Amino acid sequence: MLPAADTMIKHGCVIYPDLIGTPLCSSFSWQQRGQAPKSSSCLFNITMPVSFRIYATAILLCIITFSSCIKDVAPSDSITTETLTSTTEGLTNAVNGAYALFKDHVMFNGTADDNNMYLRQFFQLSDFASDDIVCSQVTEDPLFYSFSLDHSPTQTNTRYFWYISYKIISDCNTVIEAVEKEPTDDPVRKQLLGECYFLRAFAHFNLVRLFARPYTQDKSSPGIILRTSTSDPSEKARSTVEEVYAQVVADALKAADLMDASRGVQYASKEAAEALLSRVYLYMDDNANAATYATKVINSGRFALTTASTFPQLFANAVGASETIFCIAFTDKEDYGKFGSIASMIYSDGNSGWGEEFASSSIRDLMGAHPEDVRWDYIVPLEDGNGGIAKKNGIETYYISKFSFQDGSPTLSSPIMFRLAEMYLNRAEAEAKTGNTKAALDDVDAIRKNRGLQNSLYNGKVPNGTTLLDVVLNERRIELAFEGQRTFDVYRNNKTMNRTYWGYHLPGLKETDIDLSKTPTGYSNMTVEPTDNRIIYYIPIDEIQSNSLCTQNP
Repeated sequence: MLPAADTMIKHGCVIYPDLIGTPLCSSFSWQQRGQAPKSSSCLFNITMPVSFRIYATAILLCIITFSSCIKDVAPSDSITTETLTSTTEGLTNAVNGAYALFKDHVMFNGTADDNNMYLRQFFQLSDFASDDIVCSQVTEDPLFYSFSLDHSPTQTNTRYFWYISYKIISDCNTVIEAVEKEPTDDPVRKQLLGECYFLRAFAHFNLVRLFARPYTQDKSSPGIILRTSTSDPSEKARSTVEEVYAQVVADALKAADLMDASRGVQYASKEAAEALLSRVYLYMDDNANAATYATKVINSGRFALTTASTFPQLFANAVGASETIFCIAFTDKEDYGKFGSIASMIYSDGNSGWGEEFASSSIRDLMGAHPEDVRWDYIVPLEDGNGGIAKKNGIETYYISKFSFQDGSPTLSSPIMFRLAEMYLNRAEAEAKTGNTKAALDDVDAIRKNRGLQNSLYNGKVPNGTTLLDVVLNERRIELAFEGQRTFDVYRNNKTMNRTYWGYHLPGLKETDIDLSKTPTGYSNMTVEPTDNRIIYYIPIDEIQSNSLCTQNP
């Protein structure tokens, strides 16, 4: 479990009441959403989840100083691991802290910002650059760079994502090294060790997807900085894309071998590692292994596709859903509301969020042939009171609800990182690329049967005017829409991103220019070729300035 509700924290320091009885003083300031920073000298009843580094630092500092004041302690400070790893409970707390970094709002460069959250930034950087989501206005929020493709090395969301990703990796390295000093056959400790290998692989993989060329384009091109040891020098060159993928595969294989005592879908498991391997091999165009590991997960017996009746509740009930392989679990105490949740960007009940990014006309047109498809349940039109669709700055409002309605809250969910439907689609794509038409379409039909399309199955036949791969990729697009997959799926298959629809990704667009009865013409950014430099992000300025060996993307 993550730190308990009675765990007291103020930026950088934590007190566990059962361990420490003396209040910890600090010179830090703290901030609640919507309030200006305040100064404070002591810590009382402030609750939030934290990473194990903060937890460890707090324990050690408290033991050393008791009631003395602690100054200038940052979440990135080094930790000593003996306290954490000497017991199973301590090790569990350490590993849980790494999971917390995916959802915490961690201070960055001395600033607390509700926008700074790993998952929020990941979905901005991935899906907002796709053809599934449209922006309804020009904004100074750095999320707009994903729509406009006017990237910058100084944009806050990439800087934070880079920082927090390597913090997760560093935390995992710390635990891995500490545990492996004393080999163990304890299944619980092996499970926790495997989870760290999985999280390190997952974090490296997401970095290389966002900041390096697709493997299928140029595997010898610069990837990202591999950090697999706490003794790595701060200045280190980027590994090649191929080297990064090899490390990700090695870590995921190690994780799958170690994990055999699953703690639930909110934590990594053997099947989560196999799901990651299936995805990674698919990106590498290693179709045999992509299919093999997808099949391992499908045949594990642990998961089942949600049905047409249960799919509409899948994302609001991610932890309990039959299809979830791995999710980042949020509780009601971690509902960030309008200021900081993923949902607040793409949904609003009128006051719950900004709701300024919508489902694009492109994805809606693709789905248009089948209004009976239950996947429409996650695209929510806002009516204008006159029988039409409300517009924002000329763009039709179709909210997205895949990150809403856990416990009934419009801004709460436990985002799913891997689920069973993807395994069927990974295998289908691998089968399509190796010419196994019937097997590929059978996997596609397995999903369609459970999405209200039992009367619209392919039954082993590719429709006229299309290709087997396009059938699979279209199904993948619809099924995994808004889940951070689409941009990568387009470019790794060397396809063109077509954003020829109205939206403020079109430079210079004015509301008076918009005519929804026509297709826009004459704008740049309507199509993006897979060879375009802008399909990946710049390495953040912080790394470039502090690491002379790190080269920048063109």
